Amino acid sequence: MSDDVYILGINMTAFGKRPEADTTDLGAEAALAAMADGGVTIADVDVIGAGNLLGGPGGFGQMLQKQIGQTGIPVYNVQNACATGATALRTAIMAIKAGEAEVGLAVGVEKLSGAGLLAGGSRKEDDGSWTPSGRVGAITGTDGRIGTVTMPGTFAQIGMQYLHEHRYSGAEFELFARISQKNHANSTLNPLAAYTKELSLEQIMGDVMVAYPNTRPMCSANCDGAAAAVVVSGDRLRSLSDEQQRRAVRIAASVLTSDPWAEGCQVLPDVNTLTRRAATTAYEQSGFGPEDLDLVELHDCFATAELVHYDNLMLCEPGGAVDFFESGAPFRDGSTPVNVSGGLESKGHPVSATGIANIWEICHHLRGEAGDRQIEGARVGLAHVIGLGSACGIHILERA
Repeated sequence: MSDDVYILGINMTAFGKRPEADTTDLGAEAALAAMADGGVTIADVDVIGAGNLLGGPGGFGQMLQKQIGQTGIPVYNVQNACATGATALRTAIMAIKAGEAEVGLAVGVEKLSGAGLLAGGSRKEDDGSWTPSGRVGAITGTDGRIGTVTMPGTFAQIGMQYLHEHRYSGAEFELFARISQKNHANSTLNPLAAYTKELSLEQIMGDVMVAYPNTRPMCSANCDGAAAAVVVSGDRLRSLSDEQQRRAVRIAASVLTSDPWAEGCQVLPDVNTLTRRAATTAYEQSGFGPEDLDLVELHDCFATAELVHYDNLMLCEPGGAVDFFESGAPFRDGSTPVNVSGGLESKGHPVSATGIANIWEICHHLRGEAGDRQIEGARVGLAHVIGLGSACGIHILERA
């Protein structure tokens, strides 16, 4: 029996406002398209991992089956904050590795347009303007420490703490705005992104402040969307057509971590340690290192988050995230392009879909199917997602 698992089919719906479709409709759209992309039907699927946070009580996976086919197979409904989609995928992967399934389907879906601070703290309107999404500064004191219970505040602190610890004394506001500017520019090449408008540095810095140093364009965009993936065992793949084998993408590593105990993270979530631990394990599993990556889709829920994850994913030397960015490495024409999809700030962040959507982006480059934003010759990519609370999912993918 082969231990290899491959992504056979994958789909991401257009992200944005989808008032005509409910959660089940969106999930079915992505699931049916992923199966069509892989050349299989629901009759071929042995297990489903279904991820949704806000659809209400009950089983999203079972409701999904009513639209895509009820074949009596096991369904695992998962919730793991923003890592829900990656967790659904990992569930299907583990079933295949355990020998209980040969074909698995993973789906993540969320309807978040008009939501509050669950994902990012802001939203864009149809005219391109940004609208606040609720309060941004809730403060809580615990034993003399000061923390924040909202995501904008948490990630603002994480970014500023990184600069303080590494003695960066430059123009921090402009630094983070430039990261956001990169991602908004990338989004203009992604037809499925929620927002595809390039923004100037002045527009980004001049917008409403959410939690310093993140203004609204530097925050992930709440929207509706779904993503789905079909995974197969290596043995099953070898029984399929030459074209299916050619387009399959090998999952070289699949890792999920949570916070280890640390005094500080009882107040402020430690997104750094669980990401670094996940990355270390993923590199060991895959046999690849950061230097082998041709592109990275990381969890830029805020511009500050992208900077610290350069370091957490070991794309640079410890403490070297600012130098890494200033070198041009994470730009489209750099040595390690990061978030060529536009990232969560532009592509959008329907939280349960994001973990699979990041993988969708990597797969399309490895297949050579990314269109105008194609990273030529891409062979290995890394997809990363953080669920505050805490969970970190990392998948390293290799062109078959």
